[in-house]
Amino acid sequence: MEPITRQDLEVLRSQIVQDVELLMNAKDNENEIDSQFEWLRSKKIRKLMDISPATLQNFRISGKIRHKKIMGSYYYNKTDLINLFEDER
Repeated sequence: MEPITRQDLEVLRSQIVQDVELLMNAKDNENEIDSQFEWLRSKKIRKLMDISPATLQNFRISGKIRHKKIMGSYYYNKTDLINLFEDER
């Protein structure tokens, strides 16, 4: 078994730094993509707006927000939700 050298540790450190940078860039890109979509799934909307599933359902049933049901999943218009919460302030 070969002993670990200082150069080996530097190579490992460099690889770890590169991997962390890739992960951080991937997360930034994911956030940019999310902000571009006008229609978002229920879970994403509930997380963004910090509301319960029942509250989101009430908005949908009362017609306060536009929604689409595609293959069993509800998608909501992000702009409608933002405007709804701004109107309530």
